[in-house]
Amino acid sequence: MSAPAIKVRESILSRTAAMIIMGVCTVYFLVPIWWLFVGSSKSREQITGTNPIWFADFNLGANVRELLEYRDGVFLRWMFNSLLYTGGAALLGTLLAAMCGYAIAKYRFPGRETLFNVVLGGVLVPASALALPLFLLFSKVEGTNTFWSVFLPSVVNPFGVYLARIYATASVPEELLEAARLDGSGEVRSFFTVSVRLMFPALVTIFLFQFVAVWNNFLLPLVMLSDERLFPVTLGLYSWNSQVTGIPELRGLVIVGALLSITPLVVAFLFLQRYWRSGIGAGAVK
Repeated sequence: MSAPAIKVRESILSRTAAMIIMGVCTVYFLVPIWWLFVGSSKSREQITGTNPIWFADFNLGANVRELLEYRDGVFLRWMFNSLLYTGGAALLGTLLAAMCGYAIAKYRFPGRETLFNVVLGGVLVPASALALPLFLLFSKVEGTNTFWSVFLPSVVNPFGVYLARIYATASVPEELLEAARLDGSGEVRSFFTVSVRLMFPALVTIFLFQFVAVWNNFLLPLVMLSDERLFPVTLGLYSWNSQVTGIPELRGLVIVGALLSITPLVVAFLFLQRYWRSGIGAGAVK
């Protein structure tokens, strides 16, 4: 067999293997979402008495209405709280991470590498390990069971600082900054008018990582909050799920609520993915 024929065969086999692996991963990740959608369309009796991955009577609209009306719309309150925690923390955290990473990348000052190593150490510390120390700190200032006890810790994003530094080093030329300074632009103005535009794909990535992390955060609100009115949707659904044994009708509400709770994540990814594509294309042109 000739060498070109061998290469063609290897290429076909490698593509086939890659497609199989991607197909398996796709099924693995989509089956839980499919199960949520199917379960959300069933009545209470059908959730446990019918095929778990196929439809029975389609009652999705009625189930959603029941969820939104349950206990005067407390689920909507939890969703609103999650949007406040997540949207504010993701935006502010992305801005702070971009500024810190940019400063470490573009300015020379004593202790710069030591500071960056501390940031890397922060990336390695799991968020669950910080929940109890944060609770003790907020207890000292009587800040527990408040909006700020969940919001402020969520703003900190060491991985975002790391990613911003790497991207700023690679995508923001020193010559361009020098030209901006010669034109009379200050450091803050240069950052927002020049550097942010070049770093935008990285900022979108940092925002999405932060958005997903804060939206899915469970342990910190569980430790910090006792007032149900301040619960994010993750903690609210957990509180309902813990009462399913005594209140069986909550099982269906938890499933419908879980389905609705992932919609902001899906919308964020679908809306922001075009900025990733534009960033990849810009990198290819360079």
